Amino acid sequence: MTERIGLIGWPLDDAVSEAMHNLVFQVLNMHYEYDLLPTPPDQFEAGVQAALDEGYVGLSITSPYKRRALDLPQISQIEQDVAAVGAVDTLTRLRDGSLRASNTDWRGFGDDIVSRSIVVRGADCLILGTGGASRAVAYALAQRGAASITWVSRDGAGMPDAISYDELTGIKADLIVNATPVGGAPNVDESPWPTGISFPTGATVYDLIYNPAETRLMKQAKQAGLLAFGGLGMLVRQAAMSVTLWTGKGPPLGVMFDAARSALDHDAAAT
Repeated sequence: MTERIGLIGWPLDDAVSEAMHNLVFQVLNMHYEYDLLPTPPDQFEAGVQAALDEGYVGLSITSPYKRRALDLPQISQIEQDVAAVGAVDTLTRLRDGSLRASNTDWRGFGDDIVSRSIVVRGADCLILGTGGASRAVAYALAQRGAASITWVSRDGAGMPDAISYDELTGIKADLIVNATPVGGAPNVDESPWPTGISFPTGATVYDLIYNPAETRLMKQAKQAGLLAFGGLGMLVRQAAMSVTLWTGKGPPLGVMFDAARSALDHDAAAT
């Protein structure tokens, strides 16, 4: 019997994540199938219940629902870090039919910056965006000893202490993290960094976006002489943790990376 796992978000065009999970399940001979479940905002809660009614054993939660998912009535267990982060990205169905809420984003991001030897302790950090992903990033940075964390927002929604993009002129930062969807496929010519504003000298840029592999923001940073990294490593590491939560089996990271790169290559060839 094949168990089903779904990704809920809106809009939703994440063929890479879908293909990566299904390739991993196939390679490891795991009887699971990963589906995309595009769900508009007025149907989110009903969409989660519909997935449960259809027998889904796990759900990935993506933008714009990572914070909203905290209030789902089906949740009976909330992991401690979920409360600290204030966002949910993984739901696991329990034997009684209720859900356990987890956050794997912060661990995935934290583990990936360590693997890239990005120094966080004592660093001044900028986070572009104030959504659920930004909160996971902030939690990971705080856990690793960041000296300061500043959010940047276009409208200040949900984060009254955030600064505007106009205030980036002359700002000092050691690490800049893009936690917005700006620049992701298919809008690959966009960048969240304002035109006409220079990057902080010596900063490192980390873009959570993984498709395309090199975003316009990353290209801009490299042209300014900065180190820049994409979000593929975070995707793979958090996905591996989610798979473990759903199946009880931890997939090898090498298999996950191979599947993710294969999915990216296939998506690039199709566009």
